[in-house]
Amino acid sequence: MLAAWAQLPRGASGLDAADEWLRDRFVVAQAVDTPESRILVVDIDETSLATHPWPWSRERLAELVETLIGDGARAVALDILQGEPGDPAGDMRLAVLAGQGPLVLAQLFDYEQRPQALRFGRPAGGAPSATAGAAVPAYGFIANHAGLAQAPHVGNIGVRPDSDGVLRRVPMYTWFEQRRFPTLSRALLDCCAAPAAAPAPDQRDGYQRVPFSRSLDAYTVAKAGEILDGRLDPAMVAGRLVLIGSSSLSIGDRVATPLGRSSPGLLVHASMLTTLLDRQAGLAPAPWPARLMALLFASVVAVLAGYTFARLSAAVNVLMLAAASLTWLMLAYGLSAHDPDFSVSGPLLSIGFLLAVGVPFHWQLAQSGSRRLLDTMRRYVAGEVVDELLRSGLKDPLAPRQLQVTTLIADMQGYTTQVEALPVEEAARLTTDFLDCLTRPVLENKGTLDKYTGDGLVAFWGAPIPNEQHADLALDAAARILREVAILSARRVRAGGQPLRVRIGIESGLAMVGDYGTSFRSIYTAVGDSVNTASRLEQAARDFPHDVIIGQGTVGYATRHRFLSLGRHALRGKEHPIELFTLEVPA
Repeated sequence: MLAAWAQLPRGASGLDAADEWLRDRFVVAQAVDTPESRILVVDIDETSLATHPWPWSRERLAELVETLIGDGARAVALDILQGEPGDPAGDMRLAVLAGQGPLVLAQLFDYEQRPQALRFGRPAGGAPSATAGAAVPAYGFIANHAGLAQAPHVGNIGVRPDSDGVLRRVPMYTWFEQRRFPTLSRALLDCCAAPAAAPAPDQRDGYQRVPFSRSLDAYTVAKAGEILDGRLDPAMVAGRLVLIGSSSLSIGDRVATPLGRSSPGLLVHASMLTTLLDRQAGLAPAPWPARLMALLFASVVAVLAGYTFARLSAAVNVLMLAAASLTWLMLAYGLSAHDPDFSVSGPLLSIGFLLAVGVPFHWQLAQSGSRRLLDTMRRYVAGEVVDELLRSGLKDPLAPRQLQVTTLIADMQGYTTQVEALPVEEAARLTTDFLDCLTRPVLENKGTLDKYTGDGLVAFWGAPIPNEQHADLALDAAARILREVAILSARRVRAGGQPLRVRIGIESGLAMVGDYGTSFRSIYTAVGDSVNTASRLEQAARDFPHDVIIGQGTVGYATRHRFLSLGRHALRGKEHPIELFTLEVPA
């Protein structure tokens, strides 16, 4: 949407300023110094003024023009206003040259609405026109004196720079007092050939962008003084269109253009004349649908961003957008010569929006997802363990690893008998309260909740962060579970219910701990002989008056607890009897 909006006509805006700045960079890079053999620029420069001081008589100007025409110039444009009558003989010679020879005079139209409109001299040339059409309306003028008002070929040299003071466009035609006047370059071309189709004007107020396809060095420049003194080779003039003007700081006009902050005004007319000649010869760049290409490019970037933002890191997405920006600049560089109107910065505006809003937004979504994942993980792993995981910097902390762990398996004895006579709501509440008594001590003692087994749970210590105190922490949790269940049981008995008993089996040893499962579902769990033994110990607790049955591995790792031996017993699935223990109750 931003890229589409950027392609719409607008008034002056920051986006237009960005467009013009980029186009100026393109113009500088694209301007070539290949010699322009069709045009000759005659410069009344400082050296010419040193030998022929200003002001010049009309006789001298007429002599200069006649010399150029005599040397074979196709046509001559005089970029100098003759506002006041001069010497009669000279004025007559210029009038005859302008009326019967290939001489184009200049006049200046003003495009600003002023309290007091400019009215000086008498406009000449032009063609009747009831409406402005693609021409630019003017509100005032500075023209030649009445003695030159009959000249058929007169070109406008009035311009209006952009808001930043840089001249990038000229009005190809000006509409004033029901007449249509061409610009100087157009009038010069029309003077010596059958009128050719004019370039299609910009859609912005009828102004035509000046391509500035060639630098000033590409134009052959002859000094006016050398021509007057007869020192210029006529071969340099023959067959060329001639522009006469001045680069002198005292009498010449200088304007800011994309090629420089102080460019001779003649360069603007010469550049426009080159464009007209190229169009006439079929050499101008063919028009391309750059607006459509800009929209397609922005759409591709938007679709690509929609795919990558949710799947790749913020850094990768930023690099992708940077690459897209560079790609567009390269594409826009080529398109700029084929379409003077499209917004160069439109797709960059879209990319900037994605960079400023899209990337942070998706980063925030990723952070929210991570926080939800961490919150979920804290239900299974103690908060301190989660924080330690984050600090550890492990690349994949949940990858399967072989670690020394202590497994605790707890279950409610006689669960079926307890709940079969209860309503569903009470049975669910009893199950939840009992699991709370098991879970809270596990997490408070830095344990990892493996899974619930209906009326019990499986938990382990020593993973995902190794902990040398895994056995003691599991035993602390078991002692706390006994106290929690005793409190819950006493509360049930007082309410008229049956007492509760928990069976706990604990064993320590090597186990494979990690994220196991399939492509459909996975679980973080521990697998190994010590885990199986803990399950057998929990089942064996029903044959003992003790609620906690502990294996030899846990006794060997524990350092803060005392144990009571229960003798050697055979467990289901074990070939040989093993010694069993329980926690020693302090006297």
